[in-house]
Amino acid sequence: MAVNSKKIAIYALVVFVLYVIITDPDRAGEYMTMGFEGISNAAQAVGDFMTWLANGAND
Repeated sequence: MAVNSKKIAIYALVVFVLYVIITDPDRAGEYMTMGFEGISNAAQAVGDFMTWLANGAND
């Protein structure tokens, strides 16, 4: 049952993304930029955390 729910959720997400891209491509570009910035910020935070750990977890 969980697999079917997961497939339905992924399908709905794909349909929504395609709808946004088709109806308003300029706004979709902004969403992509925000998404990539979020991924970049998350990677930077992980890097900072790993550096903190490698330095002995000292403030």
